[in-house]
Amino acid sequence: MPSILFRPEDYRALSQEERELLSEGYLQAISVVRKNITPKGFSACSLKDNTVYGTDENYRSVWARDGALTALWTLDLEDEDIRQAQIDTFDTLLSLQAPNGQIPANVRIDSDVAEYAGVGGIASIDSVMWIIIGLVHICEARNDWSLAERHAEKLQKAMDWLAAHDSNNCGLLEIPEASDWADLFGFSYHVLYDEVLWYRSIDCYSRLLDRLGKGEQAEEYRKQAVFVREKFLRTFWPTTVRGEGNPALSFTDTQYSLGDARYLVAQVSPFSFSWRCDVCGNLLAFLTGLLAPEHAMMTFRFLWGCGVNDPGPVKNLYPPVQAGDPEWRSYYTVNLLNLPNHYHNGGLWPFIGSMWVRFIHRLGMPELAQWELVKLARTCQLGMSRPWEFNEWHHGVTGRPMGKAYQAWSAAGFIRACHDLEAVPSSVSHAI
Repeated sequence: MPSILFRPEDYRALSQEERELLSEGYLQAISVVRKNITPKGFSACSLKDNTVYGTDENYRSVWARDGALTALWTLDLEDEDIRQAQIDTFDTLLSLQAPNGQIPANVRIDSDVAEYAGVGGIASIDSVMWIIIGLVHICEARNDWSLAERHAEKLQKAMDWLAAHDSNNCGLLEIPEASDWADLFGFSYHVLYDEVLWYRSIDCYSRLLDRLGKGEQAEEYRKQAVFVREKFLRTFWPTTVRGEGNPALSFTDTQYSLGDARYLVAQVSPFSFSWRCDVCGNLLAFLTGLLAPEHAMMTFRFLWGCGVNDPGPVKNLYPPVQAGDPEWRSYYTVNLLNLPNHYHNGGLWPFIGSMWVRFIHRLGMPELAQWELVKLARTCQLGMSRPWEFNEWHHGVTGRPMGKAYQAWSAAGFIRACHDLEAVPSSVSHAI
């Protein structure tokens, strides 16, 4: 019986043409990141190459999540302009922290106006967590903690603001609807993607406190991280496996439940759950060390069989929500963004595709990871007007680009994937 996976002999070594494609894509990706350098940090997409109007005006901003991820994924580049933009991004956002500890979702480049909420005035939760995670990683990578030292009080206030969202002291955050990167999508309460970032924020912040000489406080955060990790796995990975001495569950106990999961579910609340697969959240859970390799391999088999990497890597949600589904929201038609197979509703996102490539590589399948990286390169090579636009997102069925051109985190993610796979010659990787 054929396998849904692959046989190593089915995947020949990359041809010279394919290797040249990766090298070209790598250099083009660096060029795109440079297009997003502003005096205040990284823009989300090239300001010179995109026309913005109406609600799109917020693209003319330094964004917390986009900027932090762009900084994280370009840490290995020996480019002084990019390195300065990394620091400027964190300084800009932290300089406009709200009195309650919230870090802005974005700061307008033209006016210095800080925006703390997304669509509908809902707080942007993940923006704060990405700033904490990104700042710690940049300090560790450079072995320079001056950025953390000058923002130490603000970072503690940000952690306190996040912790206040654990409104029932259960260990996980209670997330408002549409308050993270999927800011026009209906997940809420305990949301997979956000809880992964919450765990990672605690873990990173404990390391920061150690470096600042606050070992006792750091230990408290380490204990909290252990508690959150255990709560996370109990919440998001349904299983019928019982502990030692406990009898197996009967059919009547499980027939109306998910039984044994193949992936981390997207959302859980006291009243319902979403059985859909948040692809981004699942990939992040493994890449941040929350999900064990054996469980991650189960998730890979499921996603591979579903074809989330076709026509390009990868769709952010499987399956998309259709009109009439109980999870459908009327606001999914705002700006025609979240129609099925669009945007957050099953759209194809190159920045998540870069995590998919790294996910496969870390699972021990380097040949397949290389082939998926080539597929990602071909996706990023597409464009509405010209090649190598590294678009924000693509249609989940046609694969055609639909988002903004020259998106910073699309390009930065490709760079990071190339580095993880050592997919470009050193002579190319330093030709910056």
